[in-house]
Amino acid sequence: MSTIEQLNEKMESLQQMEDGSSLKTLRHEAFSEFRKNGVPTTRHEEWKYTRLGGIMNKDYNFSLDRHSISKEDFDAYRLPGYEEANELVFINGFYSGEMSKIISEELVVMPLERAAAGEYENIITTYLGHSRNYLVDGINAMNTALMHDGVFVFCKKNADTKHPVYIYNIQDARSSNVFSQPRSLIYVSQNAKMQIVETYITIGQSESFTNQVMEVVTMQDARIEYYKIQKDHVQTNAVSTTHIIQQERGFAHAVTISMDGGIVRNNLNFIMCADHGESHMYGLYFLQCNTHADNHTIVDNIRPNCLSNQLYKGILSGHSTGVFNGKIFVRQAAQKTNAYQSNKNILMSDTATVNAKPQLEIFADDVKCSHGCTVGHLDDEGLFYLQSRGIPETKARALLIHAFAMDILEQIYLDPIRKYIDQEISERLENE
Repeated sequence: MSTIEQLNEKMESLQQMEDGSSLKTLRHEAFSEFRKNGVPTTRHEEWKYTRLGGIMNKDYNFSLDRHSISKEDFDAYRLPGYEEANELVFINGFYSGEMSKIISEELVVMPLERAAAGEYENIITTYLGHSRNYLVDGINAMNTALMHDGVFVFCKKNADTKHPVYIYNIQDARSSNVFSQPRSLIYVSQNAKMQIVETYITIGQSESFTNQVMEVVTMQDARIEYYKIQKDHVQTNAVSTTHIIQQERGFAHAVTISMDGGIVRNNLNFIMCADHGESHMYGLYFLQCNTHADNHTIVDNIRPNCLSNQLYKGILSGHSTGVFNGKIFVRQAAQKTNAYQSNKNILMSDTATVNAKPQLEIFADDVKCSHGCTVGHLDDEGLFYLQSRGIPETKARALLIHAFAMDILEQIYLDPIRKYIDQEISERLENE
């Protein structure tokens, strides 16, 4: 049985489940969308540089569950600072309450199904699935249609969660190829503050494909910091969607770090649907070997007086490929919008490739918007200057690359995570 046939069979079985909540209707609509759109090909403009056909033709095991990873397995992969962090664990795409740890009283964490059937039903109905308005393709619909054992996180009003939330997406690929689809909805109430760190881990040498969707809502005066870390095996592939809906004076700050993997696709959407919103998006893709990282961003300015800033940087060596496709929409009502976008790339080898497509679509007349892109090699003048001061060429190159990356690393405000990423980059530069 092919992967697509298995997916259809699994979707049909979910449709027949006795579930009276709004999730069943949402799954049914998404199932129809998946059947209509299918898996995107390179003919789809938004997937022009990323091929999923080879991934979808693998023989995956869909029967793996959340109990295949032991605590000892998990302990080897916990992020620095985990002792003072809340930890949400997904195993093979299923939320594992047994493995997770919640230490902040300001957080309410429960399965999506239970939240949809209880006091949070209105939030689930309003916001769950909002990302499909912007990602009209079979991949997003597939996650929604197969949504099962996801998680809902509610951050209480006026809460200042001093303990960040670490989210681990773990795949058990020790005995077979694994296909996982984590799903989460995070609601940050009025005047609340929250830090989120998300990472991806594959245990074993078989292949894995993760199709993950996280939707985040920030209410009036709420602040959120979101950090994504992708450093997995070359036989792992992932499509990761983070969709942030900002209400009045909402503040969102996101940093995406992509270092290893097979095919990696990151969708990051900021929907600024109220006045005086502020958003910052930063990304670093430091790629080697045959890794392919595709970063797609959307900033949708719906209301006036909003500010957004994007800076993505790429460092590519070997036969790696980077993609940056950034879109800024300024709707007619979004007067006084300030929106900036920049993408800068360094090619470290003649066989590395980058495709960049910054875009602006402006329907208002009183705005300040700009975008730009650069692709080049290391600065020969800077390299010569360092060597003239007695620094060996290899060390000089490492210093220049590290300095290029620091603009992004400085945007990681969580100290243990920033030091961890800095160390990973330093070790890679030492070994090149």
